[in-house]
Amino acid sequence: MGPMIRTEEEEDYTSPPWLMPMLRGSYFIPCSIHADSNKNECNMFCLDCAGAAFCSYCLVKHKDHRVVQIRRSSYHNVVRVNEIQKYIDISCVQTYIINSARILFLNERPQPRIGKGVTNTCEICCRSLLDSFRFCSLGCKLGGMKRGDQSLTFSMKGKHGRDYQGGLESDEATTPTKLRKTKAFNRLMNGLSISTVRFDDYGPGGDQRSPNSGDEGGFSFSPGTPPIYNHRNSSRRKGIPHRAPF
Repeated sequence: MGPMIRTEEEEDYTSPPWLMPMLRGSYFIPCSIHADSNKNECNMFCLDCAGAAFCSYCLVKHKDHRVVQIRRSSYHNVVRVNEIQKYIDISCVQTYIINSARILFLNERPQPRIGKGVTNTCEICCRSLLDSFRFCSLGCKLGGMKRGDQSLTFSMKGKHGRDYQGGLESDEATTPTKLRKTKAFNRLMNGLSISTVRFDDYGPGGDQRSPNSGDEGGFSFSPGTPPIYNHRNSSRRKGIPHRAPF
């Protein structure tokens, strides 16, 4: 038996079987089944069936299936991040905010002329990107994986050895702003935990008491009781000053 020859479609073993049909699908065309109905454009895609796009009236045939809605921005097909990140890892792909929703593009968008001051571009189609991303679309990330980059994956298993729980972890969780806020919060909490240890927690000789000793000492995040201010003493006038003898 001769060596098995793998086709181009079979080589996409690193991507889910529905990804390529979704990227190559024809969207926003009238549905042939509901041609006489309003809003019959085909903008739905079923990940379980991985077939042709369908309209909202056809959703009854895909009950309990994983369905995403394809949208359009600047004549390009996009999908919302909160829908697609439940099923694939979208790391390294730049996302955009359009109409208060975070989206990502399905296919490449070549940019022949790069603007001035651009330091980072898509590795596939040269679209200008932010420094923290490598690709401008899912199709470009797939192209990077076909080049043999072992660090790229669409698998839901995180690169740090943990599973993504229903896509709750998004790209927003690792943005520089989020990281700065998290570090600042941790420093604040560490400062509070150090400054709020009461002296009662330490016995004679500086030994720390056991938390089961029955004392009320311990960690407390509530402010301490301020000292009592004696208004009588504060209102008392000073005595008559005496001059020093000449």
